[in-house]
Amino acid sequence: MSIFELHGGGKSIKEISRELGVSRNTVRKYLRSREVPARKPAPARPSVLDPYKEKVLELVYKGVWNCVVILRELRQMGYPGGISILKEFVHPFRALCQPEAVMRYETGPGVQAQADWGEVKYIEDGRKKRLYFLALTLGYSREMYVEFTTRSDTRSLIKCLVHGFEHFGGITEKVLFDRMKAVVLGVDSQKNPIWNPQFLDFALTFGFIPKLCHPYRAETKGKVESGVKYVKRNFWPERKFRDLLDLNNQALSWCSEVGRRVHGTTNERPVDRFTEERLNPLPRPETLIRYLTEIRKVTRDGFVSFNRSYYGVPWQLARKEIALVDLGLSVEVRYQDKRVALFEKARTPGSRQSIEGQYNGIPLAAPVPQREPLAIRVQEPVVEVRPLSVYAAVAGGGNQ
Repeated sequence: MSIFELHGGGKSIKEISRELGVSRNTVRKYLRSREVPARKPAPARPSVLDPYKEKVLELVYKGVWNCVVILRELRQMGYPGGISILKEFVHPFRALCQPEAVMRYETGPGVQAQADWGEVKYIEDGRKKRLYFLALTLGYSREMYVEFTTRSDTRSLIKCLVHGFEHFGGITEKVLFDRMKAVVLGVDSQKNPIWNPQFLDFALTFGFIPKLCHPYRAETKGKVESGVKYVKRNFWPERKFRDLLDLNNQALSWCSEVGRRVHGTTNERPVDRFTEERLNPLPRPETLIRYLTEIRKVTRDGFVSFNRSYYGVPWQLARKEIALVDLGLSVEVRYQDKRVALFEKARTPGSRQSIEGQYNGIPLAAPVPQREPLAIRVQEPVVEVRPLSVYAAVAGGGNQ
């Protein structure tokens, strides 16, 4: 267009060539053409993936569109390329392989709860840190329980579930989980789940049936997946908290508020539908305590550590093993099945809480250490000194 405009303004081919920085032949070519010439498409270059595309399509249509898995199959066929070109080829087929709709199913009162971990991040002293939370949702009423923790291991999962069941006042017949290692370690040759033994013992003791959602189909656990997103999008943004105890108190208040709102699916308030839930009773208190207890050893100065904080006990328990019970918002110390102290959970790591009379009667005088008998090593040989009469007797002059 610039060539035509300049030529229409009376400029010569040489001037147009100099002004636009193109050759004179290029200017002549465009001026002779009745329309702007189109760029010829570059010939397609052969790809290292071409000989293997048929195999890729075969796997894709079988429902295998994980490129790591496909790459492993192609490597066995001698494929020399990388995964980037494979991802580029598979990408248009992903939407075709994923179902556009999923079947929603509802569960009756007391039948099912759904549980899953979520992860969030926060800023402390200019540094980004992370926390985990368990979202436990009753399938019928949609009542929620949310608890934040610093870990997402099996012990933390069990504690959060116990606290959640206590919060609801009962247990559902089934609990649906994602395929997390805290619950299931893998599958056997028959594709049956290999349950985490610690978790399975807990499930059998509490009397609920653990269920797993379908692999790679998190939407089959939709109530909780929506709950995790709801926590992240509604509760967490701009949330300010002093410590984990304060955060969990806020989470309980938020769950109570959410329960009084009309749910978008049921068109009822969860708190109203909760009255219809038929939950199984909780186990006996000693059973609950069993799964909330950790065995710890008391230090010489009469403290026991828990979650990087310290709690004082009577000095007579120094160096002895005690049972520490995590009651959610408080910590109980037990020795020989008897309570010796009860604390509110520490708000800051490294803090110490003592009990009244913790050191009453402690001996102030240090015990006298027992000394071990010692020998002495010398540098010169030791010569025994004997009286002269001994030598005389040996020489036979004892009668003189």
